Amino acid sequence: MSAEAVKKKRPVGVTAPEEEPEAHKGQLDVARGLENLPVSVWPRGAWPAPFQYTPDLVLGPGADIDPTQITFPGCICVKTPCFPGTCSCVRHDENYDDNMCLRDTGLEAKYAKPVFECNVLCQCSDHCRNRVVQKGLQFHLQVFQTDKKGWGLRTLEFIPKGRYVCEYAGEVLGFSEVQRRINLQTTYDSNYIIALREHVYNGQVMETFVDPTYVGNVGRFLNHSCEPNLLMIPVRIDSMVPKLALFAAKDILPGEELSYDYSGRFLNLMDTEDKERLDNGKLRKPCYCGAKSCTAFLPYDSSLYCPLEKPDMN
Repeated sequence: MSAEAVKKKRPVGVTAPEEEPEAHKGQLDVARGLENLPVSVWPRGAWPAPFQYTPDLVLGPGADIDPTQITFPGCICVKTPCFPGTCSCVRHDENYDDNMCLRDTGLEAKYAKPVFECNVLCQCSDHCRNRVVQKGLQFHLQVFQTDKKGWGLRTLEFIPKGRYVCEYAGEVLGFSEVQRRINLQTTYDSNYIIALREHVYNGQVMETFVDPTYVGNVGRFLNHSCEPNLLMIPVRIDSMVPKLALFAAKDILPGEELSYDYSGRFLNLMDTEDKERLDNGKLRKPCYCGAKSCTAFLPYDSSLYCPLEKPDMN
């Protein structure tokens, strides 16, 4: 299974007002206490545009499956650890090592392999090492104002390569709702909608659309980079609706901005199709990532901008 995620424009928050809104005075946690750790804001007195915080995916208009429903059966690993061959959740290879690090990262990860974690119905313990993404934030993060990219997200502590950082959570939408929302956007609006496409063994493509514009988590503040330090992996825990989990693609130092490739390709491997898109009209947004291999423009998914289908009145 391979995965590609495509996103137009950078997820930029609206510039904070001169004075911090009354509702936010004394409140330094963007996550509003819903995460394991508080997520601070810099500079002091600034605050992102209002949105409803959720640490998990929520059901949105047009979605086929409620992401909060538990549809996977649990494993029966009571006396033995969850290993491939004996645990029903670990299908092929182990997902994580003893340090909670994702095993497949870096240049050797040519595509995102499917990850299934143990769930609430499993009989293994909470300390099972196949439970990582479900444990939530493990590092102190900070939402901050960048020079050219609006709001961004950075780490306040060292993150080893392979460790889980955060999820890209929001409303799970149907394709028609995605088109409706995008067609309502102006050229000045920021687009947060991400399209995850997983290519299954029989040639079919599974699509998941997530929009944290109105309901989302810290992942909505992540900016694009042509040389990202995060890798997005679809991780399934309770059902076939994947969590869009972001892992450290390399060691990340304190104070470093967190970023991922909006196109979904790790290390931004350029292909012919994307080269052609570089000259494809005015919808392209400039990229300010500053990487040596910067392509000058943000990734663009033309399939999300097709005209809305008119309902069949017959």
